[in-house]
Amino acid sequence: MTTGILEVRNLAASYGRIAAIAGIEVSVGAGGIVSVVGPNGAGKTTLLNAIAGLLPASGDVLLDGEPITRLPTEARLARGLCLVSERRELFSSMTVEDNLLLGAYSLYRKRIAYKENFAQVYQIFPRLHERRGQQAGTLSGGERQMLAIGRALMCRPKMLLLDEPSLGLSPKVTKEMLGTVAMLKTTGVSILLVEQNVRSALRISDYAYVLETGAITLSGPAQDVAADPCVINSYLGATSARQVASPE
Repeated sequence: MTTGILEVRNLAASYGRIAAIAGIEVSVGAGGIVSVVGPNGAGKTTLLNAIAGLLPASGDVLLDGEPITRLPTEARLARGLCLVSERRELFSSMTVEDNLLLGAYSLYRKRIAYKENFAQVYQIFPRLHERRGQQAGTLSGGERQMLAIGRALMCRPKMLLLDEPSLGLSPKVTKEMLGTVAMLKTTGVSILLVEQNVRSALRISDYAYVLETGAITLSGPAQDVAADPCVINSYLGATSARQVASPE
């Protein structure tokens, strides 16, 4: 891939003496969706945490051509890199609107206007507008994921890291959620997606990486990755592989 808004070069991270990922090279183009797929325990979440600065790592992470490897998580967020964790990490006793407001905290500190961001988030997720006065802890699983992504969008990120957005959701809600993720490209944000639903992830992505035992074993345009025999056998199955290229 050509130089992108996010460049990860020779990234490595460990848990104590146990290497979790090593030699990772990932690029995400402006306004693109890139997925990282692979088996459980391959290091996908570790990769996102290392990029976000939540885990010590060696190598280089560049955002818009500027190195951010030595910056703490808060500074990376201020530069426009935002992680939506698989845990979602909402404030359950606070309302939907107050959770969203917290997402704009970095803009508030810089005295940057942010109130119009509510309109954008509510346009993307109308259900959040309907439930804006409701406590986050009373939302359904799909609504909580909407809120987690909406809160991230409140800070106007350049680069969004999404970790398992369909985790714990029904097939119907998963389809809706990943359809919304695909639509986010129209807002100009770039996305690095880790997703357990390999077929759906490859369908909405421009480019894909396969991560196994802490290393990239395959990469290429998403449709090419979906057509690879090893990916078909390990993650898709023949029927599912044909469906990647066809809308449901």
